[in-house]
Amino acid sequence: MRLLTYAQGGSARLGVRRGPSIVDLARAMPAAPADWPSVFAADALASIARAVAEAPAEALVAADSVRLLPPIPRPSKILCIGLNYRSHAEETGMAIPGYPIVFARYPASLVGAEAPLVRPALSDNFDYEAELVAVIGRGGRAIPREHALEHVAGYTLCNEGSLRDYQFKASQWAMGKNFDASGSIGPEIVTADEVPPGAAGLRIRCRLNGKTVQDSNTDDLIFDVAALVAELSAVMTLEAGDLIVTGTPPGVGFVRKPPVWMKPGDICEVEIEGIGVLRNPVVAEGAR
Repeated sequence: MRLLTYAQGGSARLGVRRGPSIVDLARAMPAAPADWPSVFAADALASIARAVAEAPAEALVAADSVRLLPPIPRPSKILCIGLNYRSHAEETGMAIPGYPIVFARYPASLVGAEAPLVRPALSDNFDYEAELVAVIGRGGRAIPREHALEHVAGYTLCNEGSLRDYQFKASQWAMGKNFDASGSIGPEIVTADEVPPGAAGLRIRCRLNGKTVQDSNTDDLIFDVAALVAELSAVMTLEAGDLIVTGTPPGVGFVRKPPVWMKPGDICEVEIEGIGVLRNPVVAEGAR
């Protein structure tokens, strides 16, 4: 299934793609939980699949008539992994990490598909980063690696827009990763049964104004999804709906000569085989 959240009448609604339409979950299954983390925690995906398959015409919404939000608008944790593609670490000249580099993003820094990415007034060093996101379905602590993928509900996409000068002002990267509306996530969560285990072996690309600027494969991850779930849960309890943003492949803008930055008027697209395309325009701060 392909799970999404969309805006209607000032509220967020859950939907599931069915062909060219979206099934409004509240109409197809009135007793369904109100958000995806609650769905995952209740182990309700099988029931929702049946309801979607049987949904009447009045539960259908035209996909092109809605505004998509981040699939999980306010997760309890957004955990991002730095330098997690071997070839990306090599292109930066940095050492291959022996342990995951972890930093946090916050919900206000992320918008949904087709929403504008905002280049802040403080910096023009606005870099693109195509990333695979693992969405936790069943929470837990100290999850063994051999059982880690049982805790993943599905996968989505992220453009982890980074303001590189702010990222490298200090040894901690968070300030360059958390400008308002600087990144995007979505358009939907593809349930884990629809992709290879751990989303392994999938082509990942980023296009800037139609030109491919990143082109790699998730097999190049240094710490794969199972390893990340195990390592993160060794430290903290993972909860349903938590997001693990797994890192970006080579080709980022700041290593190019001259650097390539996203600028107002650009269109940036992230694509991962079998998961979809996340598309966003870029605007200047104050232009939205």
